Amino acid sequence: MSILADYHMHSKFSTDGKAVLAEMIEGALSKGLKKICFTEHMDHGYPISEQFPEGSWELNVDSYLYDLLKLREQYRDRIDIGFGIEIGMQESVFKENTITAKSHEFDFIIGSIHLVDGVDIYEPRYFEDKTPHEGIEKYFKTILANIKKFQNYDVLGHIDYVVRKVPGGESVYNTLDYKDLIDEILNCVIDNEKGIEINTAALNKGFSNPNPHRDIVKRYRELGGEFITIGSDAHKPEDIAGHFDIAEQILREAGFDYYNTYENRVAFYNKLK
Repeated sequence: MSILADYHMHSKFSTDGKAVLAEMIEGALSKGLKKICFTEHMDHGYPISEQFPEGSWELNVDSYLYDLLKLREQYRDRIDIGFGIEIGMQESVFKENTITAKSHEFDFIIGSIHLVDGVDIYEPRYFEDKTPHEGIEKYFKTILANIKKFQNYDVLGHIDYVVRKVPGGESVYNTLDYKDLIDEILNCVIDNEKGIEINTAALNKGFSNPNPHRDIVKRYRELGGEFITIGSDAHKPEDIAGHFDIAEQILREAGFDYYNTYENRVAFYNKLK
């Protein structure tokens, strides 16, 4: 396997994590990885519900960092462990997200969209008043609105994440239907010297493409995109580095002969073997 770094992982410091940091590190070692970066969730303004009381998606960064630094020292001869965060972008919490991004010396920040108009796209009600096309288009427009305003991130997370929950699944999704909007997103990312990720979690769920679709990865490269990370979005050890062989194939087909890792918010290039 050429890809030896997983740059999208969650532990129990994230609300939906299933394992503690040490268990995830051991899982990464069992997969032969040399570098990992934890990217715990920070979703300011997540709607309060019975399932998710106030603050459920707000990360205790100090506690997370304290534990991570101890483990980084413990495993320093075996694997490099990055200190990252996944910030849930919403225009309504721009100020809070900016403060979070500047609050610690992160190695890596993913900027992601999980909510549209205050609704988690994983909730069935997101598509109740929208056609599949309208729901996907609205998601892309929300990404664009956010990245025009919030730029304190390194890589834009799982660009077409909404497809995981669209009624009808992949069969109703054609990237060409949103070509102009996707190009505008990618050009904004490139102009601001940011990157994208290949998030393989959808492949683990039985989809035929990661997020984003391989056509978007290829288009990003055609437009001059330079920075790209690979992440499993694993929430438990067994999912770490899932389908990285397919991610490598997509990288090569798009014209990349490397993938990126980050340290102190600086991109490093790792050549595919």
